[in-house]
Amino acid sequence: MTAWSEDAENTFTKMFRKGNVLFGRRRAYLKKAAQAPFDGICSGDITVIEAIPGKIEPELLPFVIQNDQLFDFAVEKSAGSLSPRVKWEHLKNYTFNLPELAEQKKLADLLWAMDAAKQAYQRLLQKTDELVKSQFMEMFKTTDRIRLSEIAVITMGQSPSSETYNTDGLGLPFYQGSADFGDKYVEPRMYCSSPTRLAKAGDILMSVRAPVGSVNITKRDCCIGRGLAAIRNKKYTDCNDFLLYAFRVMEQEIAAMGQGSTVLSINKDKLHALVMPNATQEQQNDFISFVRQSDKSKFELERAISELDATYKRIISENLG
Repeated sequence: MTAWSEDAENTFTKMFRKGNVLFGRRRAYLKKAAQAPFDGICSGDITVIEAIPGKIEPELLPFVIQNDQLFDFAVEKSAGSLSPRVKWEHLKNYTFNLPELAEQKKLADLLWAMDAAKQAYQRLLQKTDELVKSQFMEMFKTTDRIRLSEIAVITMGQSPSSETYNTDGLGLPFYQGSADFGDKYVEPRMYCSSPTRLAKAGDILMSVRAPVGSVNITKRDCCIGRGLAAIRNKKYTDCNDFLLYAFRVMEQEIAAMGQGSTVLSINKDKLHALVMPNATQEQQNDFISFVRQSDKSKFELERAISELDATYKRIISENLG
């Protein structure tokens, strides 16, 4: 939980103090809990939890609350079909191991140090992404602009008959939207025995319905539904990754092109008219090399975060389980 409203009109009456733990009791599976950085008021859908002096170290309480075991307990005790909530009368019955006070302080110090290290790694990840965006703007600030349709083959998706869908691997992989996206490559879950609109292996798949602008690459020929467009570099066929990385830099700009009252989407005309740098093959390859090197750095940072997370969860399980 990292967002809040300040100086906004509301009907909230529940007060909290700096250091209290705020637990989102609605839809506990979203795992929303955080230590309050200041005094304030909050919604009735938030349970305010305060450490009892002499019972538990206040700095340890957030780690008791914000852990998978408590969230699993909260989900199990939640009631309601559309918007399940967990009541305090149930949540208060959660049981866990609790070391002596002297050990609690040592444990809290260790966990907060690990949390600080994780946040430092995450800031480095963010800076790496910002560096890629800065490099893109610097490399192509004087490059002429051109419509996407002039440098790429674009195929808008079209959903086939639902009767042709299957999970048995019959026909071609079928992708309807970004739900199937991975870090870079799309992963098949559904297949289609009678495809309508096709994408070729190596094509970029762009989500053209909310969330507009996210991209992946398909390793195989596939069928695409109306939530996707397939894009292929027709000017320099060996530089398809350039478009992928450029779209990622431009993702917010592309998302802003989405239209619609309920579900945002980008149509064929807007996608064809998307303005891109008319980069030479050498420029495209240079940018691809730069991003790939940045991705290696990101991979190492993400691995460090993953290892830190695993250690963090193990320590909590062993000491507070």
